Amino acid sequence: QVQLVESGGGLVQPGGSLRLSCAVSGSILSINAMGWYRQAPGKERELVGIIRGLITNYADSVKGRFTISRDNAKNTVYLQMNSLKPEDTAVYYCNANVRRTYGSQYYNYWGQGTQVTVSS
Repeated sequence: QVQLVESGGGLVQPGGSLRLSCAVSGSILSINAMGWYRQAPGKERELVGIIRGLITNYADSVKGRFTISRDNAKNTVYLQMNSLKPEDTAVYYCNANVRRTYGSQYYNYWGQGTQVTVSS
């Protein structure tokens, strides 16, 4: 089994900051890409940011405000969110592309989601 546990969500005022964390645990051989997605009410889930090795990519809506990073020793991915806007309000989901055994494929696993609310 592979588990992804997110933390760090909450309520913040516009212009504020939050840092999300996602720890991956379980039967893991290696992790390829790790990323954050979000889903606002009535909208489809969208990519926020992804990191593969040292390469990062972001949605245009968060470029310059959000930073994704990872600690490979801890199998943990982070999302530093600055200058938050009301439109950033959503449930944020962690995703990891994991290989569990030699010779197996990489599979995507998801966290349970953490609520981020930006409101005054």
